[in-house]
Amino acid sequence: MNKAKLGTRTWSTLLLFGLFGQLAWAVENMYFNLFLYNEISGNPHAIAWMVAMSAATATLTTMIMGALSDKVSKRKIFISVGYILWGISTLAFAFVSVDTVASLFKYGDAILITVVIVIIMDCIMTFFGSTANDGAFNAWVTDVTDSENRGKVEGVLATLPLVAMLIIFGGFDVFVQNDQWPLFFLILGSLVSLGGIIGLFLIKESDVRKSEENYWKTLIYGFRPSTIRKHPTLYLYLCAFALFGISTQVFFPYFLIYIQRYLGIDSYAIIMGIVLIISSVVSILVGRKVTAENKNKFLFPSMGVLAAGLMMLFFAKGTVFLIVAGTIMMSGNLIVTSVMNAKVRDYTPLDKVGHFQGIRMIFYVLIPMVVGPFIGAAVIQNSGEFYNDLGTIKPVPTPGIFLGAAIVVIFIAIPLYFAFRKEKRTSGESAV
Repeated sequence: MNKAKLGTRTWSTLLLFGLFGQLAWAVENMYFNLFLYNEISGNPHAIAWMVAMSAATATLTTMIMGALSDKVSKRKIFISVGYILWGISTLAFAFVSVDTVASLFKYGDAILITVVIVIIMDCIMTFFGSTANDGAFNAWVTDVTDSENRGKVEGVLATLPLVAMLIIFGGFDVFVQNDQWPLFFLILGSLVSLGGIIGLFLIKESDVRKSEENYWKTLIYGFRPSTIRKHPTLYLYLCAFALFGISTQVFFPYFLIYIQRYLGIDSYAIIMGIVLIISSVVSILVGRKVTAENKNKFLFPSMGVLAAGLMMLFFAKGTVFLIVAGTIMMSGNLIVTSVMNAKVRDYTPLDKVGHFQGIRMIFYVLIPMVVGPFIGAAVIQNSGEFYNDLGTIKPVPTPGIFLGAAIVVIFIAIPLYFAFRKEKRTSGESAV
């Protein structure tokens, strides 16, 4: 098969499962945080713990299930069934509330118990989501693409989280604004499950290079010093992505809360909609220019754009300035994401694509989501800004989260510098 020319069915699968997966992740990464803050507990450390536990679950799941998909040489069943169960576990949040928990546990701390239940449910949802999306779908994308078309594919995939958020803001945020959380979770969870059902008929099984190695040896393959020595450039790009992810996670879990509570803007859906549309277009246009030979040329300029946008957000107060700053920040974020994703895929060993989704998750999810949110929570907790919600005092996110994120961006240059040097000295390390 000529991978450089992706057919209609392949593009349809990429777009459908990329989008439906991002709908579910958008609910988790943004709305679960808002749900926890507004409906259950305003403690930012509760959000940080939920993000961290979900990240740990996602990493472990992706490692185990990605390696398993390599071992059985199948992706389709993991994707389709995983999406169905992912949707069901998402809509289950419709039945969670402090009042319900209080009626079941009459002598316990209802808020604390509800926080624990939400974190456990989030981990269950993440298990299905990471099996389907991180472990299987991302491996399938690597299977069906090559170094020539990955820049274009990643440019499109990088916009889907924003497209998903745009769909949610435009079509479903009204339920959140009216405190209709159960309906919000029921509808979006059902959509994700519908995607899994469609996948049973749409997905064409990729040509998976079946791993003949012992399954348990495959699980630890990526942690061996010999593997790191064999693929140094891959791990340098993974380290760069970890720092990039930490930067994003310093502010992202608290972004909607910041707009709503610190800036006092309730119409965040309109602001985010404009930002998402413009930055998505920018990402697609730039992604079309990315080729196998010129990926590196885009990294440092896009990091500069990202840092500039974060600093502008630090000073942004009015709606117009917020939109401009947010667009610049998100455009840089998307371009960095798409190019570094493509670089990581280029250096991923083809006979262990599924397993390396787990290694990838350590750097993409576990490290960023454990470190970043706690940095953000520390900034928020010590900011001195509070919000009185019916007698409950809640800390409010402040612009300091953007300054913290911008500082972390600077450190991305270190692993990138060594990766670029390594690429100049050697050739043929790339897996494709």
